[in-house]
Amino acid sequence: MTSQEVLKKYWGYANFRSMQAEIIQSVLDGNDTLGLLPTGGGKSICYQVPGIMLDGLCLVITPLIALMKDQVDGLKKRGIDAKSIYSGMHANDIEITINQAVNGFLKFLFVSPERLQTKAFIENFKLMKIGLIAVDEAHCISQWGYDFRPPYLQIAEIRPYQPKVPILALTATATPMVVKDIQNKLDFKKECVFQKSFERKNLSYIAIYEENKSRKLLEILHKISGTAIIYVRSRKRTKSIAQFLRAEGISAEFYHAGLDVVERDKKQNLWMRNQVRVMVATNAFGMGIDKPDVRLVIHIDIPDNPEAYFQEAGRGGRDENPAYSVILWEKSDIIDLQNRFAESFPSLSTIRSVYNALGNFFQIPVYSGAGQSYDFDMASFVQTYHLKSVEAWNSIKFLEREGYISTIDADHLTEAIMICCSHEELYRFQVENARFDPFIKFLLRSYSGLFTTFVNINHRQIAAKTNIPEEKVVAMLTELNHLKIIYYQPETKNPRIVYVCERLSEKDIYLSKEVYEKRKQVAQDRLDAMINYVSNDKKCRSLMLLEWFGETDAQRCGRCDVCKNRNRIEVNKIEFDYVVQNIKPILMSKECTLEEMVNLVPKFRREKVINVIRWLLENGKIIEKMGRYLWISKE
Repeated sequence: MTSQEVLKKYWGYANFRSMQAEIIQSVLDGNDTLGLLPTGGGKSICYQVPGIMLDGLCLVITPLIALMKDQVDGLKKRGIDAKSIYSGMHANDIEITINQAVNGFLKFLFVSPERLQTKAFIENFKLMKIGLIAVDEAHCISQWGYDFRPPYLQIAEIRPYQPKVPILALTATATPMVVKDIQNKLDFKKECVFQKSFERKNLSYIAIYEENKSRKLLEILHKISGTAIIYVRSRKRTKSIAQFLRAEGISAEFYHAGLDVVERDKKQNLWMRNQVRVMVATNAFGMGIDKPDVRLVIHIDIPDNPEAYFQEAGRGGRDENPAYSVILWEKSDIIDLQNRFAESFPSLSTIRSVYNALGNFFQIPVYSGAGQSYDFDMASFVQTYHLKSVEAWNSIKFLEREGYISTIDADHLTEAIMICCSHEELYRFQVENARFDPFIKFLLRSYSGLFTTFVNINHRQIAAKTNIPEEKVVAMLTELNHLKIIYYQPETKNPRIVYVCERLSEKDIYLSKEVYEKRKQVAQDRLDAMINYVSNDKKCRSLMLLEWFGETDAQRCGRCDVCKNRNRIEVNKIEFDYVVQNIKPILMSKECTLEEMVNLVPKFRREKVINVIRWLLENGKIIEKMGRYLWISKE
């Protein structure tokens, strides 16, 4: 089958989106390839189609457990064998999955980058028949990217074991420096980049200075119809804003990582089916959600960096119909952003102290604990060691970026079971233990595949269907686990911390001061870029974002608030540029009166030239003193 036939058979699409076909063909030709597609540009198709076509397994490396699960579910629905391995899974589940991959029973295997650091996986990787290695969120490999993850640096180390296998790196957000770094760090045989323009011609970017954000929020939602996402920074505000909107007659739900999986899924499904118009959420919402008809994305807080903003804003208008991305901001937001930045870089000594405290908290002896995961109660941790919560959490995230530990959200630790004895042994157990017999029969009727793989369960649903109290269901599952009848992975409400490598002594923790300062400066540049973006009222917002991603030859969009302000002077772009080209060189060298400037453009009506001059004056390009004008802008 051709790539287009595969696309039609499994996805029902007649044609590829822009740049997908070129990326796929490059991979099929055996080239190491980097594909840059904006959010909603269809990155997963770029590895899934060649993954199906190439002989062997497609190994997909991604840091996002939620995205792994979405992709695996999507492939399974299309009849394609796919599984994932991530920290927090039961050891037996991991072993089963790896055996299936080694023996050729899987077409796709999704793993986190940390998995590549384990000797057991490497030994099994050598035995796998690999057709393609795909690296999603590839910007994570660059320490100059906004989401650097050191385990990504291990990816290149597995390539010599499968030297003929091409590698496909994909990302939605990478600056020119990061683009080069990705290819170097992944040992590309030669440079090969396919980059779709980051320009979104249907998306209008708007930044509004507004102290009464609630009032403005209502005004925007009444003015622009259709599905909306409202991003806020705190979990508490997601609920309060959703309640405010409902009180004003606008259907809204709230979403954050602190809600349990069932509740989040319910809220998400209501929004996906358009039964709820507005989702008020933290940045935990949106990754992997493909809803094409989002008309409006509003940020109540200024995002931390241009990459994160571009990705979140890009969830609007994926159907290529008009959509809007709005940031509401005021002066206190900039102060908050600067304070958050200061807190996000604890001192190196603080980071080491937090690492040491973690080891003591989990009672891990020095030089042990590698690969182990531990339930983590943040409140208890900071209370025990008299730490500041923000400082402690940012130290933990820094240690994660350095590759010493990794964190897993509680929602990624799914409750699951698997029968670990034979059919005969289970039957004998049921005969000898009559009190368990009805419960085991219910499990066998309700869940298929229990003898061969881990199956996700929900003890609350089991309790409701069996009329057994929830705590007794959990107790029975736990007891069956102890009796070695089943493997039971219980639900947890706490996140987990995984020790990627053995616990080291505090003095052995290496944190480079030079790299730390460089990262801090790169983060400062991103912060400055966001502050400049929202406070700017002179330059096209689309142009500012595109230039951040290295596109310097783009034209102003004509749709953002800055461009629309300029459009009000009733001069089109060609006319505006012509007037500026004629008067700018003169005004840069000497002062001119209004009449002298008008005479420099004899082809145009006097009113149009004056409108352009007024706009240049209002937007700080020129100044006027005593009736004479001079060009002062550096642009």
